[in-house]
Amino acid sequence: MIKRAMSVAVSLSCTALAAFVAVPIGAQTPATPASPVKTADAAITDAGALAWLDGCWTGTVNQRDFREQWSPLRGGMLLGFGSTVFQGKVQSYEHLRIEPRADGVYYVAIPSGQKEDAFKLVSITTDDKDTIFTFANPDHDFPQRIIYRRGTEGWLYATIEGKLKGEDRQVIYPMRRIGCESGAFILK
Repeated sequence: MIKRAMSVAVSLSCTALAAFVAVPIGAQTPATPASPVKTADAAITDAGALAWLDGCWTGTVNQRDFREQWSPLRGGMLLGFGSTVFQGKVQSYEHLRIEPRADGVYYVAIPSGQKEDAFKLVSITTDDKDTIFTFANPDHDFPQRIIYRRGTEGWLYATIEGKLKGEDRQVIYPMRRIGCESGAFILK
């Protein structure tokens, strides 16, 4: 079950990667507290706030290359896919979507052909120049939260966090925006 749960986490997921980089939450918590912009009190029902994801994102941690690619917002929905490659072989992949539902916006992942898992957008906050989108599913084994932090100069920090075997865990996947065809970094 943990293998499936880990592979659900943002297309960058893979059990082996999480095993190498999962650390206690306190070790990677940003020093500056985030201030709320929107919260679950006023249901967030428009996926348009995440339209900036359109395009390709890539990163490397522990010799694992991960990539996400998102299509432009169409019909109120973002469609994406992601994969993790280790030593030239695909280790995991996911089909992703960010979609509006009656009670809010959801991040939905279908990892490596398994059943889908949905995480509700519960907050949009700011921290200095970064915007932080937090999706949660408290009933999920791991992760319980998926966080997309839109950084400056073309950076995206995708984070999975929650309880794993009774301990708080957090895995951060730093990614840069790249040209989908060229692979060149884009500062946007």
